[in-house]
Amino acid sequence: MSGLGLAIPADLLAIALLAYGTYFRRYHRRDLLLAYVALNVGVLAVTAMLAGSGAGMGLGLGLFGILSIIRLRSDSITQEEVAYYFISLAMGLVNGLHPGPFWLAPALSFLLVALMYVVDHPRLTLRSRRQKVVLDQAYPDVHEIGPALERLLRADIRYFVVLDLDLVTDTTVVDVRYRVRTPAPHAFDAVRRLERFAS
Repeated sequence: MSGLGLAIPADLLAIALLAYGTYFRRYHRRDLLLAYVALNVGVLAVTAMLAGSGAGMGLGLGLFGILSIIRLRSDSITQEEVAYYFISLAMGLVNGLHPGPFWLAPALSFLLVALMYVVDHPRLTLRSRRQKVVLDQAYPDVHEIGPALERLLRADIRYFVVLDLDLVTDTTVVDVRYRVRTPAPHAFDAVRRLERFAS
């Protein structure tokens, strides 16, 4: 079997595991599920054609970069979803180019899937949170914001940045990253259900 002949089914299996087996079970967003699969298969097809023709690969990669930027700016998606987006893109490129030995592209694809499964697993970041908080008081002194956030969220504040300070409406908008001290029992139950579906 040729390198491309093995790379195509390996890519289809890898994107199915990534999109359906990992992403959709954790985030339940159907539109991006379709986007990941379509992007991966499209990139695989075009890259395979460019690799077998006289066209420069730099031109092809540049087109993929432009398309990915347009797609990312056309909708509001989280950084986690951006990560899945680029992994789908990378797997299409790797399998379309299928460099080196015939087993290298499939091995890299499944390695990327396994990496995303592990690093995005809910258990790793059970107590870490990020939130945009609107405080009902203006805090011109940034040193007062940390204690106020700790009282409000009942958590250990790791980092925060003031997004907006409005002295007229007496509000402060803060992007805060924090760690909950003791997750509530229902939070553990929710994580267990999430892990059951994700595994």
